[in-house]
Parts: sequence; structure tokens; C-alpha cells
Amino acid sequence: MPERRRGAVRSEAARTSILTATARLFAERGYDHLSIESIAAAAGVGKQTIYRWWPSKGHLVAECLLEGMLLPERLVPPDTGDLRADLIAWLEEIFRVLASPNGDGLMRSLIAAAAENDEVGKRLGASLGALSLLSRFDAQDDASGRPVPAAREVVESLVGAVVMRALSRTPIEPGDAERLVNAMLGPDPT
Repeated sequence: MPERRRGAVRSEAARTSILTATARLFAERGYDHLSIESIAAAAGVGKQTIYRWWPSKGHLVAECLLEGMLLPERLVPPDTGDLRADLIAWLEEIFRVLASPNGDGLMRSLIAAAAENDEVGKRLGASLGALSLLSRFDAQDDASGRPVPAAREVVESLVGAVVMRALSRTPIEPGDAERLVNAMLGPDPT
């Protein structure tokens, strides 16, 4: 005899409403001003419904990241076969998001959420394409026979540069993405 699940059945309509409200309020107010009370009111559910499924606002933000509701899909690194060019194009797109209205505020809020919640940090890295890049470095090494610099350190350094730009509100200049990639991989040999 199958064991019965305890607690209320999770309504997909309520789940979607809660995540949509979380993403909208997060974009409008940032992480620090996001509250379970405001999410519940915007979603038309009780706080207890949210707490039954998510233990904190950080977990809600993490699920929004996982669902692709906070960062644009275009942040996934391209795969043209030229890893260097793809890294530059990927950083340029992230810098465009940062330079957009509310883009730097969104990134700073995500960083604040990641600092408070481990799951948000993991999801943020995945949303920025870090896992995809790590597998690309491994494939590059295997395909070319040339050693590639320590993939994890390169990816972490590039993401760290993005984080520093967002936190310090440093203006993005033309050529910054290429300069960062060259700093990590060395000058383009061609």
C-alpha cells in the first residue's frame, strides 16, 4: 500500500502565482525589501502556503532563478566552437544586462540573496552559465590536445569580475570583456 503524502497538495496555479509575484517584486524592490508578506499578498495566497513549500525568501528566489524568471536566457554562453570568442560574447551580454536600466540593481540584489542563501548562490552560478562553461573547457582540452588553464578558476574569475563590476558600480567600457578574457587565458595566439 503506497504511503500517503503529508500536508496540503501543492497547487500548480498557486506555485506559479507565488513565483511570478516573487520575480516581479524582486525586480521592483530588490532582495532586501522582499518579504513573504508582500509576496503572499501579490500572489493572493496566505503566508502559510508559502512557508509550507519554501522555508525562506532565499529559497523562493533560488526557484525563480531555476525557472529562468530573473535572468534572461541569453546569458547562456554561445557555443560556436571558438571558446575565446564565446567567452567574450558571453561577458559582453552580461555587461549589457548590467548596463540596462535596473540591471545593476538586479545583479546586486541577486548577489545579496546569494550571500544569505547557499541555494541562491548555486542557482546564480548556473543561471550565469558557469556550469556550461566548465564543460566547454573540458571539451576544449580533450578536442585540441592543448592544456586549458584551470577551468574552474577561469570561470570563477570571470564571474567574480562581473560581481565586482556590479558591486562597485564600475562603468563598463568597450573592450572590457575581451580584456578580461585575455587576462584569464593569455593573449589571443592568432
